[in-house]
Amino acid sequence: MSIASELATGAEAPFWQGLLDGKLALQRCKGCERWHWPAVWRCSACGSWEHVWEDVAMRGEIYTWTRNWHPFGGLEALEKPFLIVVVKLDGAHGARLMGILEGETTDVAVGQKVTGRVAQTPYADRSVPAIRWSRA
Repeated sequence: MSIASELATGAEAPFWQGLLDGKLALQRCKGCERWHWPAVWRCSACGSWEHVWEDVAMRGEIYTWTRNWHPFGGLEALEKPFLIVVVKLDGAHGARLMGILEGETTDVAVGQKVTGRVAQTPYADRSVPAIRWSRA
């Protein structure tokens, strides 16, 4: 069993595989072209069951953020505090993704431009792919 299939709990297996391949892929309906994140089996807009996965640039702006001091279960290896950001992607019709902000974390503000990269994040007894963001 691949780590992508271990991480996927539903329709999002191609998302995890994309991260393993070093890219961001999001789901898009073939019927109405609506972007979906989280991934779905059936489009809520047009009812189509057909979707494609398209590569999306890891660029956007900070939609919201929080500084975390809590040692979440499995993430004890992350140095605390760390900054969690929700990023509104420039592509994918404003879909939003979470991740950790790297680098300087003072003076962080909603609307700041960020770029992402795929990194391995320690979780429990393994490393999992995740997007790390940095200010552009």
